[in-house]
Amino acid sequence: MATRVDIYDTTLRDGTQGEGFSLSLQDKLQIAYKLDELGIDYIEGGFPVSNPKDEAFFREIAAKPPKRARVSAFGMTRRRGVAAKDDTTLAALLAAETPMVTIVGKTSPYQVQTVMNVTLEENLAMIADSVRLLREAGRTVVYDAEHFFDTFKADADYAIATLRAAEQAGANVLCLCDTNGGSMPEHIAAAVQRVKRETSATIGIHTHNDCGLAVANAQAAVAAGASHVQGTMNGVGERCGNMDLIPLVANLKFKYGIDCLRPEKFECLTEVSRFVYETANFNPVSGQPYVGTSAFAHKGGMHVHAVQKDPSTYEHVSPESVGNSRKFLVSELSGASNIAEMARKFGVDKDRDTLRAVLGKVQDLENAGYQFEAAEASFELLLRKQIGRHHSFFDLQKYRVTTSRHESGEVVAEASVKLTVDGVLEHRVSEGNGPVDSFDRALRKALKEKYPAIQDLHLSDYKVRVVNTSAETAAVVRVVIDWKHKTTPGGAVTHFGTIGVSGNVIDATWHALCDAFEYHLLLVEEAAAKTTAEVAQ
Repeated sequence: MATRVDIYDTTLRDGTQGEGFSLSLQDKLQIAYKLDELGIDYIEGGFPVSNPKDEAFFREIAAKPPKRARVSAFGMTRRRGVAAKDDTTLAALLAAETPMVTIVGKTSPYQVQTVMNVTLEENLAMIADSVRLLREAGRTVVYDAEHFFDTFKADADYAIATLRAAEQAGANVLCLCDTNGGSMPEHIAAAVQRVKRETSATIGIHTHNDCGLAVANAQAAVAAGASHVQGTMNGVGERCGNMDLIPLVANLKFKYGIDCLRPEKFECLTEVSRFVYETANFNPVSGQPYVGTSAFAHKGGMHVHAVQKDPSTYEHVSPESVGNSRKFLVSELSGASNIAEMARKFGVDKDRDTLRAVLGKVQDLENAGYQFEAAEASFELLLRKQIGRHHSFFDLQKYRVTTSRHESGEVVAEASVKLTVDGVLEHRVSEGNGPVDSFDRALRKALKEKYPAIQDLHLSDYKVRVVNTSAETAAVVRVVIDWKHKTTPGGAVTHFGTIGVSGNVIDATWHALCDAFEYHLLLVEEAAAKTTAEVAQ
């Protein structure tokens, strides 16, 4: 097994083939520089001949290259019947002026003869001519062998022959691709072992997650001798996604002691994961290994009690090692240990009467339809109220929300709110795309003069769930809203959730909105007080 593995990120190219995952030019540049900071070795920027955005990316990145990572342009081998020097795709790859070029070639005899309509010998020449042209131009060349593992099962000799053609022409890396994601780890390992015996170039691995084995397959390849791994941040990509680099690099580092990335940057994994989600306007996956919000979340009282004594009892690595944090969930299944851990920041974790009172309140509310696991901000407000560490920033006098459909087909939502804000009556009306949007806009109008910090609070997701389905349309509903906010100008973006429950979806939304505004303003107020105290010292 290698002592160091090179990490090749293809989020900006292969990742964007995933459904709904789209990046602007600026998005791609920002992610590229973030990957460079993390210590990624190679960043695949795109397919320069395919669209103007990728061509612009290579121009921009050349003007301000990454500090450490090497950028790669992606393309295909020359076309049939065309000399490599006259091929437009290869010309575009050279024009991108990247230090590395990755080209994909056909491994499958069926695809060569049926899809490309060329002979097997011509395919080998197409591979060799393309690699040779790029190497003579001074580029480092990665050869991606498409459908390698499926072909290896059916015709291992020809699969190896395509690799030899690339290697003899000067390819630096032979990357074996599990293109349809259907291979098993033992098959991957056996194929890599033979390639290792019969070639001398660096061996790479590119896996997809169609069987849920992308990371396992990549690790099997590394164990068998691969030292170059391709994947994407958060596993984005076509169909079920590419191999997720985050658990891969963490496993290599923490489970196998293999060098990858920059050692001091593993604590940035969670930050980079969420940066990519945020940039692409994707919701983070809570159960994502290592970096998900639930990766170090504990709910059962027995578990919490054990973790308080020794985190290793229910955590395989420390959350801090990957930049994540431990979270104790509060629910009707929780014991006093869960509440105590949440109350520790307020210094009341030893007050058993308070803890029992809060737990009782939680259990009563969950019986009524509340669920605090995804609404930590609403729980903290409940706790603050119980211990006298809460104050209101506004008081409701009245609200009204209407939705009307005009003859033209236009649907208009309008909300009005009447609040008392610091002793002043504020009555504001706003239209929006829907009742939630108009409600939010009206609230902000009423509060922005007194509390301008609300501009740093933004809704990121809105979910509604029927609590008692037997009541059908008269059922109680639960609204959970996810938020992102900053408590200081230019500070880090963090996330939290709030909840509202009511027989009326608008009223449930009101409770979740109010909790969010109050929680955000409380944290802003406390951050400002802390800054003032530090300056005074």
